Parts: sequence; C-alpha cells; structure tokens
Amino acid sequence: MYVGSRGGAARSGFGGPTRERSSIKHLGHLKKLLPYLKRYKWILIICIFALLIQRWCMAYFPQLMRTAIDSLTYDHIDVNLSGPALGMLVLVAIQAIIYIPARRVLRRMSITITYDLRKRFFHNVQYQGPAFFNLFSTGDLMSRAHNDVNQVRMAASWGWVQLATIVFTLCTGLYYMFDMSVELSIYVLLPTPFVAITGFFMARGMYPYFRERQEAQARVSTLAQENLNGIRTIQAMAQEEHEINRFRQVSTEYIKKYYRAVRYQAFMGFAMSAITTISPLIILGYGGYLVLQGEITIGTFTAFTAYLMMVTQPIASIGWSLSMFTAAAASTERIFEVVDYIPEVKDSSGSSVEIDEVQGRLEFKNLSYTYPGGATKALNNVNIVLDPGETIAILGRVGSGKSTVLRAAVRFVDTPRGMVYLDGHDICDYNIRDLRRHIGLVPQYPFLFSATIKENLTYDDPSRGDEEIWEAAHAAGLDDAIKDLLYGLDTIVGERGITLSGGQKQRATLARGLIRQTEILLLDDCFSSVDTETEERIIEGLHAMRSDLSTILISHRVSTARHADRIYVLDNGKILESGTHEELLSKGGYYADLEAIQSNQDEDRSKRDRLIEKLQDEQVTAV
Repeated sequence: MYVGSRGGAARSGFGGPTRERSSIKHLGHLKKLLPYLKRYKWILIICIFALLIQRWCMAYFPQLMRTAIDSLTYDHIDVNLSGPALGMLVLVAIQAIIYIPARRVLRRMSITITYDLRKRFFHNVQYQGPAFFNLFSTGDLMSRAHNDVNQVRMAASWGWVQLATIVFTLCTGLYYMFDMSVELSIYVLLPTPFVAITGFFMARGMYPYFRERQEAQARVSTLAQENLNGIRTIQAMAQEEHEINRFRQVSTEYIKKYYRAVRYQAFMGFAMSAITTISPLIILGYGGYLVLQGEITIGTFTAFTAYLMMVTQPIASIGWSLSMFTAAAASTERIFEVVDYIPEVKDSSGSSVEIDEVQGRLEFKNLSYTYPGGATKALNNVNIVLDPGETIAILGRVGSGKSTVLRAAVRFVDTPRGMVYLDGHDICDYNIRDLRRHIGLVPQYPFLFSATIKENLTYDDPSRGDEEIWEAAHAAGLDDAIKDLLYGLDTIVGERGITLSGGQKQRATLARGLIRQTEILLLDDCFSSVDTETEERIIEGLHAMRSDLSTILISHRVSTARHADRIYVLDNGKILESGTHEELLSKGGYYADLEAIQSNQDEDRSKRDRLIEKLQDEQVTAV
C-alpha cells in the first residue's frame, strides 16, 4: 500500500486556512515526472535549443534599434535605416519559422505526457482491492485523473522550456547591458535581489493553497458522482432540496479555496511587478543624466531600456512560473498517491505454477482471515472441500463470512498461504489472471455496463455466437425477458443496467458468469431478487449447463441449498454444521430450524420459535 504522505498540506478543519508553508520537499514531487520527460528528452532538447535561438533573435532587436536611432540623432553618423529594418525582418522571419513549430511540438509532447500519465493511473487502479477504494472515492479518482493531470501538463513540458528561456534571456540581456554601460547596469539591478527574495518567500505559501484547491474540487466531483448514482433513492425520499444544499455548500467551499489561491497568486504577481518598476525609474533618472552628460547615446539609452524590459520581464514572471510549478507539484503528489499505491493482492514473486487444465477441486484448509483494520476474524478455521463436478452450498446469516470464502478463492482478498488449494496447488502460486480465468465469480450485487444485453453477456469474449448467448440466457431464466425487450439482445440497458429490474440485472450477471463455462463457478447469492418459481427454473438450467463442472453457491434460502451435493452452514466465521439436505434436517440444528421457518410449516412452529429465541439471545449477548 501507499506509504507516502496522504496530504502535503496540513488542514485546520473543513474550509479552514492552512498554515503550513511549502518547501523544497514539496517541489521535489516534480522529480516523479522525470521518467516521462526522458522518453522525449531529445525532442525537449531540440525545442529548447530552437527557442533559445528565437530568444537570441529577440535579444538582437535593440542593437538594430540602437544603430538606427543613433544614425538619425547624431550628425557624425551616417543615416542607416535600411540595414536595421532588413535585419529586423530577417529576425522576425527566423522567429516565426522556429517558434510556431516548436510550440506545436511542445504542445503535442505535453498531451502525450498526460496520455502516458492517465494510462499508468488507470492501469494501477484496475488492480486495486477494497482497501484502496475505501481510501479513494470514485469522484476523487476522477478528479485526480482529469484535473490534476491537466494541472501537471504545462509544467511537464512548457514549464522546463520556460525555465531555460528565462535563464538564457537574463544572461543575454545582462551581457548586452554590461557591454553598453557597466555603471548603469549595476544601479538598475539593485532592486533585483529584493524581487528574488520576495518571490522565494511568497512562493513558500502557495503550495497549501493549490493542494487544498485540488482537494476541494475532488470533493465536488465525489458528491456529484455519488448523487447521480443514487438519484432514484434521493427522489424516492424527497431529498432533492437537501442534496442541492449539500452541493451548494461543497461548491461554495471550492470557490472560496479557488479564489483564495487566485488572490494569493495575483498578489504575488503584483508585489513582484511593483518592485521591478523601480528599475525603469532608475533608467529614466540616472540613464537620462548619463545621456545629458554625453556618456551614453540616445540609441544606447533606448536599447538599454529594451534590455531592461527583457531582464525584468522574466524576473517578474518568476511568480507565475513558481505558481505553475507549485500547482503542478501539488497535483503530482495527488496523482502519484494513486500511481504508487501498491495493490494489496498481487502475484507472488515465486508464482511458477502454470494452469494448463483444471480438474475443478477446490479445498479450504483451516482458512482464517481478518480484514485490515478488523477487530475480529471474518473466517476462523474454515474447512471446505469442493470435488470436481460437485455443487456445494454455503448458508449463514448476514456477516457470517460466506462472501469472504468466495473472495479468498479468487484472491479478491489477500488470501493467506497454505489455506486455499486448487487441484492440490496453493492458489497463491498461480498467476492471478490465470486463476480468475478458470474460477468464475458472480458477485452478490449485479453490475451491468451501459451497453447492449449482448455486449454485457459476452463481456469476456465479444466473438461468442448467439447460440451460446441464448443457452446461457435460458439457463439463467433471462431468455423470456430478452424476447420481451424492443430490440432483443441489441437493447441498450443504460448506465448500471438502469432499464432492467433488479431480478433481470441479477439474472443477466448470472448468464454472464454461466457463458464462460469456467471449471469452477462461484455464485454469491445470485437468486435473492427472483421468485421461487424462477429460482427453480434457474437451478434446473444451472444443473444442465454445469453437470460435470464444479460450483459453489451462496444462498439464504433452503430451497436453493437443498439441490446441492453438500451444504455448509457458517456462523461467526466458523462452520456450524455440514452435510446433505437430509442429513442436516435429521440433525435438528440450525439448518433444520431455518428450513422450518422458510417452509412455513405450522407443525414445526416450536422449531421456528426456538430459532427466533436463539437469535434474540445472541443479539442481547452482543449488546
């Protein structure tokens, strides 16, 4: 997991001012962009070299102006206008030839860098587990992938070019200034250290402003995403006004932080510009005096003024450059919090077992597991054996650990070594992708993509034919529902399958799992949204399609479990009892009591009452 700082800026509460100052440590986040720049280093070097030539052309303009003005001012100098004018035209042409292509190349490079960043960002997110998504909300991830990556784009390409050209322009301007008048240059540059000091100290305060601005924007994205996903619940509970007020509060907080960052940036730019205006005043005063004394010419005075603008402009833009790099550093930190996050479940370094053919034997040996941050074990010494071609069922109350067993089988959790075996090999020795290709899991909560029914059912292999699709749909009890749709298999189900009922979505995800024909299929309570009649039909289809394949199904219904070859009852992470349907009924335990309640047999009212009393006692004990 990620071991870096979760926040580069300390907070003083929601919306409160941040007092922490930025430092070189924060700007150091930019070094993480160097691998992306190295891929295009020669392009960057060529562009920088070309733009430096363009800057030199700009720097030579005042020399031509100096020659032309002096030739018009002093009688002892021949009038020379055509030469400087022609030189200016040539310099303008050279600048255009260099500047336009260089800018286009740099822009393409910045877009490519953001493309590479987003790919790596998305790639790492794909392999994350529950702990990651508990830490980063969907809206926050969207904000980082879009807003923060865009913030990095300018600094990743143009920022370094800007830095190089600022240094070159300063050096070139200072060279010509000292060449024309050493004394005036010294006086003119006296305010420069104050500009640098002001820029340094003000830049230290920028980092937390930009960091908080990006985090506030992420909160807006998170709230909007969650709101849209839960729009039906909001409307059903008449909470539209409440949500509008929540969004207004979060949006107002973002605007405040955005304005605060902009105000600080504007104040910094104003302060530095104000200090740099002292230098032109010195030129007008002392430079004018030198002209009257005849120590410098009017052309030199004009050229000197132009060079001063060339020097002070980069100094004044230091504030803008620092704000760009500071904002990019804050965004880089947020991006790499995700990019550097190590998946909690990953292939072992010694994964050497190759899966050529799976027999379908899955064995859980004393499986124990505790979720990160959990106070108690979700599973405690669970022993379950699934033989090839067998179907077993797992029953238990909510929170008894049923889903955790299935997650451990496909390594959705960090399965401990030596506890889960596939065909006699520890599943930790298998490549995760290979493991999940042979063990299919249909999750408890159905999810459909905003695509057609056909595209959803053939998600793993779009080349599947209609015959396979209809076979799986029939087995899942979905075929009649598909035929009733206007466009059949080509019907678009909408985002998260919103156009389908809960039962239809559940059967669609079941069909998507059945069509894969994996050697082992794990069904996590896939019949909870269907009626008893449909359930019986699905059970029949399941046996028809998977008569020689291994299946584990989780259910809360005895009517579902009774069809399994063997049944395990879990309670508080432990195996309470196991056996066939008839064996468990004869034991008169939890399973028999549950069957009595669900079958609504009056003669077994005593069993029902006994189970209810037991549950009530456990609740009192828990309290």
